[in-house]
Amino acid sequence: MDRQRFRDNHQWVKEQLGISADFWLKHGLDREHGGVYTCLDRRGDVFSTDKSVWMQGRCGWIYAYLCTNYGKRREWLEASRSCLDFLEEHCVNRGAGGRLYFTVTGDGRPLRQRRYCFSEDFYAMANAEYYANTGDAARLERARRAYELTYRLRHGLMEDPTGLGPKTIPETRAGRAFGDPMIYLNVTAVLRRCDGERRELYDARARECVDEIVKYHYKPDLKCVLETVGVHGELQTDTTAGRVVNPGHDIEGSWFLAEQANLTGDRELHAIAQNIFRNAITAGWDETYGGLLYFIDCMGKPPEAYEHDMKLWWPHNEILIAAMTFYRDTGDEYYLDWFERTLDYCKRHFADAEYGEWYGYLRRDGLPTEPPCKGSTFKGPFHVPRSLILVDKLMDEVEKK
Repeated sequence: MDRQRFRDNHQWVKEQLGISADFWLKHGLDREHGGVYTCLDRRGDVFSTDKSVWMQGRCGWIYAYLCTNYGKRREWLEASRSCLDFLEEHCVNRGAGGRLYFTVTGDGRPLRQRRYCFSEDFYAMANAEYYANTGDAARLERARRAYELTYRLRHGLMEDPTGLGPKTIPETRAGRAFGDPMIYLNVTAVLRRCDGERRELYDARARECVDEIVKYHYKPDLKCVLETVGVHGELQTDTTAGRVVNPGHDIEGSWFLAEQANLTGDRELHAIAQNIFRNAITAGWDETYGGLLYFIDCMGKPPEAYEHDMKLWWPHNEILIAAMTFYRDTGDEYYLDWFERTLDYCKRHFADAEYGEWYGYLRRDGLPTEPPCKGSTFKGPFHVPRSLILVDKLMDEVEKK
């Protein structure tokens, strides 16, 4: 390890974290209606006032998580509370069993409801993290309620009160989506850390998530994790959807699995997590232009998604976390090399030295889409600051060895 390079990179990570946290407080926080705007252009100006419900939860979580790691600051707790209060007042569909909307207007009127449970997932994370910082028991009860709701919905233990039904007609094709157990595993890790009274429940749910990922989605023969499989994990490779690999998702899932493996001392699971990382980075890295491709086909056929060869911010955030996690755990320079290679790419292409924060969307050649943006319905104060917080902590641990 080049220790000076490591220290310089660590300092850059710390600086970028401060820039990112301040950028969203300055430009995104809605001081009139509460919550956060995330559709921001390069300078931070709002280009759409519609609000992502995912991002209200993610923003509520990230500013509480900053307090967890760096001490309670008034502006961070206020930002977290603003998002949580906006969620509670405007984003819960009380006529549909407490399901959350997907998007609302700037002042909180409902726009879209989706069948997916990710709005509820991020709502649960945010409430739990805020509780851990404040002791506000009402937030913990909300987190527990949403956590249980998503479990029951995903396991078919209740009818979806929105009435939306499954994405495809189940009599024709039923299956499993990798995102469900992967995200629920991460939500479980947050609630287990914040809600010690229910440790046994969270341990059991985490094991279920791991089993589902490894048994059904992890395909070592194909060297990938498939986004969609049949109910019993069977391949559906006669369709494009059945061959989709999202390398960034695989890599994100790899560090979730490694986190669980480290908690339980499961060396076999840790080895699987490393293998998932290695397969994804090998298959997904663009050797021509650099950066990670968004989608690939597990059999080398044409991906259907138009954006398949774009470079998005969040997969690169996940590489940074996963690579440093595995380097800390193993000392293998392979992972440090990938961390440094990815960080160099992020410095050159994603980080904006003039206006702050990271671009969300790059073309395959690494140039920002025009006009460039810092946020959208899907990008806000989450992946960038989360990666920088975790990488800062991981690098601290490496330096102390």
